[in-house]
Amino acid sequence: MNDPYSLYDELIAQAADADAPISQTASGEYWACVSANGRAGFAMATKGNTVSPTFPGGMDGLPLSLAAAALKSWNFPEASMAMAAVNAVLNAAERVERFGCYQPIERHYTDDLDFTGKTVGVVGHMRGSPRMREQAARIYILERDPLPGDYPDPACEYILPECDIVLISGSTLINKTLPRLLVLSKKAFTVLTGPSVPLYPGLLELGVDRIAGLALTEPDAALAHAARSQPGNPYYLGLPFVLSK
Repeated sequence: MNDPYSLYDELIAQAADADAPISQTASGEYWACVSANGRAGFAMATKGNTVSPTFPGGMDGLPLSLAAAALKSWNFPEASMAMAAVNAVLNAAERVERFGCYQPIERHYTDDLDFTGKTVGVVGHMRGSPRMREQAARIYILERDPLPGDYPDPACEYILPECDIVLISGSTLINKTLPRLLVLSKKAFTVLTGPSVPLYPGLLELGVDRIAGLALTEPDAALAHAARSQPGNPYYLGLPFVLSK
């Protein structure tokens, strides 16, 4: 994509008419959560606050539309909240129903993919399915905070162009690496996945082949889950969705 900010402008525009004020926010070690008008949105709590935030006083009380504008912020905790604000608008249960894209977590983002003999790139710590690990010829895990066996994220420049399938964490929307990752993965089947991912079909026109996220249906429980830094899978808090080209 010629202008990497265009993706963010599109997402911000989706929330332009969302005037409901944010009633509560929560952030812990794993997730950021925003609640407004009985709805809630999740996003990965991303570290990196060396740049001053757009809204030094926080987002409580701001309309969702204004909070969403901070998606372009380089203060990552703030951008996490902005992503959660966008998801409070886009990841609503009625939108999942309208698109007919509910998918049980047992059959989530990799269910029908053929990994046989494929080279797979995984951006972020995602285990994927046992079938992926059994069938793939090679799996590369690329991480900003690598664990033993992981590749550091600059290796994306070298590895992703050689991959057949690339699984990308939705947190790449927050840290602004997604536009470049899509360029590097243009020959691969790309899946953008995780609770940070918005139900926005426009992503499928920007180089993503499949989006897989979470529409929260339990806003109070979601806020508590985020605030308590509760580990584990958060998909019990709502409706997993999958939308493909």
